[in-house]
Amino acid sequence: MMRLNTIVGYAKKRRVRTTVPEPADQVVPDLLQRDFTASAPGLRYVGDITYLPLADGTNLYLATVIDCYSRRLAGWAIAGHMRTSLVTDALNAAAATRGSLNGAIFHSDHGSVYTSKDYAALCADLGVSQSMGAVGTSADNALAESFNATLKREVLQDAACWADKQSCRRQVFGWLVRYNTRRRHTWCGYLSPSPYEARWAATLPTAA
Repeated sequence: MMRLNTIVGYAKKRRVRTTVPEPADQVVPDLLQRDFTASAPGLRYVGDITYLPLADGTNLYLATVIDCYSRRLAGWAIAGHMRTSLVTDALNAAAATRGSLNGAIFHSDHGSVYTSKDYAALCADLGVSQSMGAVGTSADNALAESFNATLKREVLQDAACWADKQSCRRQVFGWLVRYNTRRRHTWCGYLSPSPYEARWAATLPTAA
C-alpha cells in the first residue's frame, strides 16, 4: 500500500561514531573521576571530538580542549578527518594560548586518536598527564559532551546540518569566539569564560 501511494517510511540517519576505541600500549587512569572542577585556570582540561554534519552527507570534525576552572575553550581544531593530527592540533593550540601546559591534566575518552603513541608523545613533551574515563561511558566526559551539545543547539538551531564547509567553519568559529568572550555561562556566575578568568587573575597578589 505504501508503494502504491508513493509513501516512504522515515529512516533515521546513522549516528556518526566519533569514539573508536583502540587498545592502548599503556593503561591511562581516570584522574578526574567525574569531578570537572579546578581551583585555578590551567590545571585541568577536558576534550572531545564532535562531528559537524554538512548538507552533502559528509562531516567536518571539531576537537576541543576546555579548561575545567572557567569552561574556557583554550584550544580547538577543525578538519575533515579524525586522524591524530586533529587532536594534536587542538592541544598545541591550547599550549600556545596558555603559554604552557606543563603540569596540567587532559581528560578524554578512549578514542583511538587519544590512545595513539603520537598523542601520548605530545602530552609527554608538553608535560601533560593523560586521563581517561571508562570505555563507553559518556558521563565520564560530561563537560566536553555538554559543550558539544550546546554548540550544535545554538548554531544549528532547527537546521539538521550546515550548507557547506565554508559556512560551517565560519559559523562555528564565530560561536567559539563568542563563547569565550561574550556568552554568559551559569558556571561563571553569568560571566563569559574569559572575563571570569580575568576576575580570578585580578585577585592574585602583585609583586612588590
